[in-house]
Amino acid sequence: MMKERIRQRALELGFDDCRFTTAAPPQSAEHFQHWLAQKHHGEMAWLERNAEKRVEPQKVLTGAKSVICLAASYQTENLSSIFHPPSSGIVARYARFADYHDVLAEKLKLLASFVDQLGGADASSLWYVDTGPLLERDFAQRAGLGFVGKHTNLISRRLGNWIFLAEILTTLELEPDAPEKNHCGICTRCISACPTNAITAPFQLDARRCISYLTIELKGSIPEEFRRAIGNRIYGCDDCLAVCPWNKFARAGNLMKPHAQEDLTAPDLLELLRLDDAGFKKKFTGTPMLRTKRRGLLRNVCVALGNIGDETVLPDLEKATRDHEPLIAEHARWAISEIESRRQ
Repeated sequence: MMKERIRQRALELGFDDCRFTTAAPPQSAEHFQHWLAQKHHGEMAWLERNAEKRVEPQKVLTGAKSVICLAASYQTENLSSIFHPPSSGIVARYARFADYHDVLAEKLKLLASFVDQLGGADASSLWYVDTGPLLERDFAQRAGLGFVGKHTNLISRRLGNWIFLAEILTTLELEPDAPEKNHCGICTRCISACPTNAITAPFQLDARRCISYLTIELKGSIPEEFRRAIGNRIYGCDDCLAVCPWNKFARAGNLMKPHAQEDLTAPDLLELLRLDDAGFKKKFTGTPMLRTKRRGLLRNVCVALGNIGDETVLPDLEKATRDHEPLIAEHARWAISEIESRRQ
C-alpha cells in the first residue's frame, strides 16, 4: 500500500510521526480570517499577504489531493534541576538546536522525491517546514497527528507539544487518516501560565501580547507594558507549552537530538551584550536565533538584564546606550533605569 510505504520511509528518515489527510480547505478558514481582521497577527504581514492561499490548497499546488503531515520531536531531558548563573538568559527549547528548517528540509526533500517516484510521471509535490502558505496545525489535526490545544499549538498524545511540523502537499490521492479529537478537557493550565495574558480565551491568541512574538517577530521597540513580564527570556517563551499535562508522554526525537546546541541552553547575558556584528553572526549562524539579527537579540538581552536587576552590569549597559543601533541603546537606557529604581 502506497500510504504505508510513505509512512515507513518517513520513519526511516527520522520523523517521529507521519499521517495523511485530504487537500480540502481547512475548516478553520473563517476563524483565521477573523483573527487577521482583528489584527491579532501584529506585524507578521506575510500571514495576511498570502491569506487566500492558506485557506485554499489548490492555490498552492494545482491538482493537490492529499497532505502528508509530519512531526519531529524536539523534546530533551529535563534541565530544570541544573543550576544556571543568575546572569543567564532563557532561550525557547526549539531554538536550542541547529535551525530546524535546515535539518528537516534535508529529510523532506528525500521524502518528497520518494513520494513522486511512487506516483510516477504525473505526481507532483511541494514540501514545507513552517514556511509555506498552509494552516499546518489544522491539517495536522485533521490527519490525526494531534489536536490544537487551548494555547493554539498542536499537542500529540504520543509526543506532547514539543514538536516541529512539516508537510508535503501532493497530487497523489492517498487514503486519509482519522482526525484527532480535542483532549484538553477542562484544563486551562496554559492560559493561566501565560505571563502576558496573550491567550485571551481558549483557542484564541493575541500574538501582539505573546513573548515569542515580542522577542522574535517584533522588529521595533518592545512596548514597556510587557517588558517586566518578559523576565530573562531572550528568545521566545515556553511557559504555555511547558505546563501541558500531555508532555508526560513526550520523548526525545530521533531527528533533532544530534543537532542540540548546549551553549544555547542558558547563555550568559553579558557575553551576548558584548557581541559585535561579526561575533553575533559567528555565534548564531545556522541557528534559529539568527532571525532576530543582532539588534533584536541585544534589545532582548537589555530587557532581561534590567529585569534581573544586578547592579554589576551597569557599566556594560552604559556602554550599550552608545551602540550604533538605536534599538539597543533605547532598551539599555530602560534597563539602567529599572536597576537604578531598585536602589531607592
